[in-house]
Amino acid sequence: MGENVEQGIYDTRQAIAMAVAQNLDLVEISPSADPPVCKITDYSKFKYDQKKRQKELKAKAQKVVVKEIRFGPNTDDHDFDFKLKHATNFLKEGFKIKSYVHFVGRTIVFKERGEILLLKFAQALEEVGKVDEMPRLEGKRMFLMLSPKAQKK
Repeated sequence: MGENVEQGIYDTRQAIAMAVAQNLDLVEISPSADPPVCKITDYSKFKYDQKKRQKELKAKAQKVVVKEIRFGPNTDDHDFDFKLKHATNFLKEGFKIKSYVHFVGRTIVFKERGEILLLKFAQALEEVGKVDEMPRLEGKRMFLMLSPKAQKK
């Protein structure tokens, strides 16, 4: 039930009176339980501890960083190799990659060229990464999602 109080089932009025006597608050911990679980504690301290716990959980959660690599439908071999090298490093560091071909103006007629470029990119990275999503066209961009392969130890 809380600080300096014997655990047990108490009447609501009695529990409130006990909390007031100790100059504390009656906080409902689990309202869905039968009977509901309450605790006599300082409410502001309770809220502070809850916030602190949430912060710790958030800090422990792994953050997924997505790096973007942009191509044009007429990307040259040298540029492709340069971006491929960057993508390899990103995948080795554990980042996800969102590579896309951006079609500007009339270049949208070269959709198949963009798809070939992205598939070539995915094939070149198949040792360090795996394809999450095959190339798909959204508006003026064709996307390909890659994530790092689990490294063997």
